[in-house]
Amino acid sequence: MKSCVLAASWVVILAWAGAVSAADRGVVAAGAKVEKLAGGLAFTEGPAADAHGNVLFTDQPNDRILKWSTDGKLSTFMQPCGRSNGLCFDGHGNLWACADEKNELWCIDPSGKVAVVVKDYQGKLLNGPNDLWVRPDGGIYFTDPLYKRPYWKGRPKEQQRECVYYLAPDHKKLVRVAEDLKQPNGIIGTPDGKTLYVADIGAGKTYRYQVQPDGTLAHKKLFCSMGSDGMTIDREGNVYLTGRGVSVFDPQGKKIDHVAVDEPWTANVCFGGKDRRTLFITAGKGLYAIRTRVEGAGSQ
Repeated sequence: MKSCVLAASWVVILAWAGAVSAADRGVVAAGAKVEKLAGGLAFTEGPAADAHGNVLFTDQPNDRILKWSTDGKLSTFMQPCGRSNGLCFDGHGNLWACADEKNELWCIDPSGKVAVVVKDYQGKLLNGPNDLWVRPDGGIYFTDPLYKRPYWKGRPKEQQRECVYYLAPDHKKLVRVAEDLKQPNGIIGTPDGKTLYVADIGAGKTYRYQVQPDGTLAHKKLFCSMGSDGMTIDREGNVYLTGRGVSVFDPQGKKIDHVAVDEPWTANVCFGGKDRRTLFITAGKGLYAIRTRVEGAGSQ
């Protein structure tokens, strides 16, 4: 009996040691370095990977969406693009864009046809949709902070708060689901659609919510004391925050890795490539990438 207890104890110890080892080695593939894929852009944002692993991202000041293909070629996907910022694909291959030229939410079908799905909230202009996440059933969460743009030409602020919104899967009902944040920005959810992370960049914090069946959010909990411009998540549940490089937190909110990027500001991240094991990083005037040991998870 004693030997059985000892054997069981060793199994527990070895399992624990394996978990610690995985966390200790972080998320970057062995020997991998950050690679600059493209430069000479104005300000890159909003990366999102399609079903094949091609990555689309915005060059926001130049009003264009660019595409980095899985074979390493850069091309223009759309120009002009409504001054798009954050991007995200849905399960049907449509590209959703936070088009803040007129404070709208766009749906761009695979042929490039644009539909303006959200143009206001209760008859008033939004502040400027910034980043978004499409949950598995097609419902969409997006952040609406205020970053004054020169092309708005003195447009007044019509929303009194900077909030998180939820658009129902039928794309008809739009509701506020978080109204107590200072300046929500980055946003990402888990592949099962049950958990949502929202970065309050103005407060320097990131929160975790439980997603309810009707789309509302419950059980707000502090995830980590760091805000973020953009976010993504991997299959281990690690959450990636941006700003000064890329900071990686495990599901419990413990920082386990950091990827330095040679730019003043790192705006956003997503997983792409054929095997979803490349982390694409929009930072400053360039597009960067680094290989990871983990695979990206779900819609990004």
